[in-house]
Amino acid sequence: MKYSEFKACDHFGLEDLIAFSYGNLVDDRPEHFEARLPAPPFLMVDRILSIKGEGRQGSIIAEQDVRFDAWYFQCHMPGDPVHPGCLCVDAVWQLLGFYCTWRGALGAGRALGCGEVFFNGQVRPFNNCVRYEVDVKRFAQLKQSGASLVIGDARVFVDDELIIEVKQARTGVFRGIVYSDYPRRSIRSRGGIMREES
Repeated sequence: MKYSEFKACDHFGLEDLIAFSYGNLVDDRPEHFEARLPAPPFLMVDRILSIKGEGRQGSIIAEQDVRFDAWYFQCHMPGDPVHPGCLCVDAVWQLLGFYCTWRGALGAGRALGCGEVFFNGQVRPFNNCVRYEVDVKRFAQLKQSGASLVIGDARVFVDDELIIEVKQARTGVFRGIVYSDYPRRSIRSRGGIMREES
């Protein structure tokens, strides 16, 4: 699809999300269009049912089908399989990073943290569907650095039961941080504090 079509689209299927993961969704990518979602099996959503933005706010509704043989049920925990709650929080960060790019942010996304997280339930292998409802509270593009930031609150449901609340989840999109020459050693082959390029 064209970049203008990407920014105008209000829903995305699994094929779209995987294409985005591999950098193949947008044909005419602008300079610094480097954002990606994790590829399966770490991609934590199967579809975005709705994505909206107006001014500094917006919303996202997405779903993930529960798969009986999902990789995390095989190791977390043997004899007591449960979907790790931290992966639900990561799904919120993934969605917020995608939202930034959809709103026109250029660069690569990084999770920046969150406020409180409340767990009130669990996802088991014979559940059907996890739904993410994210209220974007603030989206900002910083002109001086070219970075973009988004803050949102999320509710996570399994089979229509609210099981997790995430407050003040934060994701940013930054230019000049992609480690595209992996596995070769280069200036970006080691982590640490992110600093602006000089």
